[in-house]
Amino acid sequence: MKNKMKYMVIMFFVYLMVLGIYKSELEPFHSFSLRFNDSNFLFQDKKASDDIVFVAIDEQSVNRFGRWPWDRAILAEAIDRLDSSTLLILDMVFSEPTRQDNRLSQSLLRQDNSLCGFFLRQKASQKPSASQLDLLSDSSLERLASEIGSKKRFIAGKEAEVNVETILSSCTLSGTFSSLRDSDQLFRRYPLAFTYKDELYPSIGTQALRMKMNQDISQVDEERLGLGGHNIPSDDTGFALLNFYPVKSYLRYSFLDLYENRLDKDVFKDKIVILGITEIGVGDIRATPIGMIPGPLVHYTFISNVLNDELLSKNSLLTFGSILLFLLLPLSWMFIGSIYKRIGLYIFSYIAFFAFAKLLYSYFNLYLDAFYPLLVLLFAGTASESILHQEQESQSRFIQGAFSSYLSADLLKKLIREPERLVLGGEKKELTIFFSDIRSFTSISEKMDPQKLIQYLNRYFTPMSNIVMQNQGMIDKYIGDALMAFFNAPVDVQEHAAAACRSSLQMMDELKELNKVFLEEGLAQIEIGIGLNTAEVVVGNMGSDKRFNYTVIGDGVNLASRVEGLNKNYGTNIIITEFTQAIIKDEFLTRPIEKVRVKGKEEEVLLYELLKDTQANREKVRIYNEARELYFQGNKQAALVGFASLDEDALAKYFVKRIHDDL
Repeated sequence: MKNKMKYMVIMFFVYLMVLGIYKSELEPFHSFSLRFNDSNFLFQDKKASDDIVFVAIDEQSVNRFGRWPWDRAILAEAIDRLDSSTLLILDMVFSEPTRQDNRLSQSLLRQDNSLCGFFLRQKASQKPSASQLDLLSDSSLERLASEIGSKKRFIAGKEAEVNVETILSSCTLSGTFSSLRDSDQLFRRYPLAFTYKDELYPSIGTQALRMKMNQDISQVDEERLGLGGHNIPSDDTGFALLNFYPVKSYLRYSFLDLYENRLDKDVFKDKIVILGITEIGVGDIRATPIGMIPGPLVHYTFISNVLNDELLSKNSLLTFGSILLFLLLPLSWMFIGSIYKRIGLYIFSYIAFFAFAKLLYSYFNLYLDAFYPLLVLLFAGTASESILHQEQESQSRFIQGAFSSYLSADLLKKLIREPERLVLGGEKKELTIFFSDIRSFTSISEKMDPQKLIQYLNRYFTPMSNIVMQNQGMIDKYIGDALMAFFNAPVDVQEHAAAACRSSLQMMDELKELNKVFLEEGLAQIEIGIGLNTAEVVVGNMGSDKRFNYTVIGDGVNLASRVEGLNKNYGTNIIITEFTQAIIKDEFLTRPIEKVRVKGKEEEVLLYELLKDTQANREKVRIYNEARELYFQGNKQAALVGFASLDEDALAKYFVKRIHDDL
C-alpha cells in the first residue's frame, strides 16, 4: 500500500473512536453490547447453591388465601414452621400498620434470625419516623463506610419506604431491595450497598451473607470487597455483575406447602430461606438476561454467586488488548492479497476469540466483552478494505491504461489481480522473446511522405500486435519498423514457446492477406523476418520510481534480436533457436539450419526454421533433411542433388551456394 500513513491515521482514529464508545457506554452500542454478551448464559451449566431455598407466594397460594396482601397472621403461622437455624429473608415490605402486626412480630422474634427489607426511592409519600430511622441505622455498614471513604461512589437514595415499627423492631437486621436496571432495562448487576441519610446500608443479599457467615464485609482492594473468605468484585458504584443460573436449578417451594406443613423441617435446616411473591399482578417480576424471573431469584443469584465464588469479574486490560488485536488484524493485507482469504481470516479469528471468551466465562467466571472487538473489526476491516479497494481501483485504472495496448484482455485481467508484479525491480524468469522486422523498410519509407508512412505502418502493426496479444503475449515496444514482444510475463502463460510460434505463423498468414490489400491500393508489399528465443532473462519495471517501463533484459533478448536479423542470410521468414525448439519439440513443423556464433556469444547456437504445417512443407522438409544430413556427413555431391531438387526453396539455395563455394 502506497499511502501507509493514511491507513495508520484511519486505524488510530478507529481505535480511539471504539475506545471512546466503550468507555462512555454510548448508546445504542452499550445496549447492543449487553445483549450480545448475554450469550454467556447459554453456556451456563452451573447450579445455584443448595444452601438457599425460595418459598414462593404463588398462584396456588393465592388461590388458597385470596389476593395479596394477606392477613399477616397467615405469614406468621408459616414462619413458625421454619427451623430455628434458618436465616429468613422477607422479600416484602410491611409499610402499613394492621391488627396482626404483633402476631407477625412474635413469629419473627421466635425465629431469631430474620432479615427484613426496605425500599429506597427518589420520592415517597410517607417518610420514616425518627424511631424507625434509629432502628434502621443498626443495620448500616459503619466499618465498610470508613474503610472505603471516597473510593466507591455508592448510589444514594433520597427517601425510604420501611416496615412499620412493630415489625422492624422484630427483625434481626434490615437490607435494601433496591436495584438498578441497565440501559436496556434488564437487571444484570446487583448492588452491594446504597447510601441513605449519610449512612451506608447493605443490600438484602449483602446483609444475608453477613448474617449467615457472622462476619462483616471489608475492602480487599479497589475492585474487590471481601466477606467470609469470599471475594466480591464490583464496579466503582458498588455493583456486582451477576452470573445467572438456569432457572430450573433454583430450589423453589410453594408457600402453601410450608403453611400446611407438607415440607420436612430438614428442607430449611441451616438454609437461607427467601420468602417472596411470584403471583402475576402482585409479584415482583424482573427482566433479566435469562428472561422474566421473580425478583427474589435476583437476590438468590447474588447470594449463591458469592457462596460459590461465581460472581463475574471484568478485566479491562484483556478487553483493551482484544480491541487492539482486532484493530490490527486487517493489517493482514500486507501478507494476504486475496480479499476472500482475508475475510475468511477475520471470520475464523473472531470465532476463535468468541470461543475463547466463552471458555473464560465457563471456567473462570471472567466477563470478556465480545462485542467491542467485533465492532472494531467491522470498523477497521471496512475502513481497511475500502482504502485497499480505492487503491486497487486506482492501480487497476493505471494498469489498464498503461497495458491495454500491449496485453490481451484476459492477461490484463490477470495482471490487475496480481498488481504486485509491477513493483519497481525485476525477477528472473524463463520467457520466449519475439522480434520482427520489415525487410527493405528504408527504400519503402523513402517513397512515402511521413504522414502516409505512419498510416501504412499502423495498418501493419495493428493486426500483428493483435495476434501477439491474442496468443497471450505482451508487446514490449515498437522500434521504428520492428516489433518486440515476449511471452510468459507479466503473468504466467502455459506453453509460452508454443504461443510465440503460433503467433509467428499466424502473422505470416495475416501478412499475405494484408499484402493483397496493399497491392490493390498500389502500396509496397511487406516482407518480414521473425526471430524467437527462449531463455531465462530479467523481466520487470525498469527506470526511476517516477517513470519506468516494463521490459526484459539479458543475453537471451539479444540472441532473439540477432537471430531475427539472420533471416536475411538464409532467405527465411521465421527462425527459432535450439532452446525454443527443445520446448516445442514436434508440436510444430521445423527444420534445422546450422550452428552459428552470433555477436556477443562465444558458444554456437543451432538455428531452426519454423514453417507452416502443410503436406507440401512436410515433403520439402523431408527432402531437405536428407540432403542436409548428407552435406554434414561430407557427401556434398549427393547433398547438392537433394538441395537442387528444391529449386524454389530459399534455404536450399543457401546450401547449394555453400556447396558450390566449397567445391
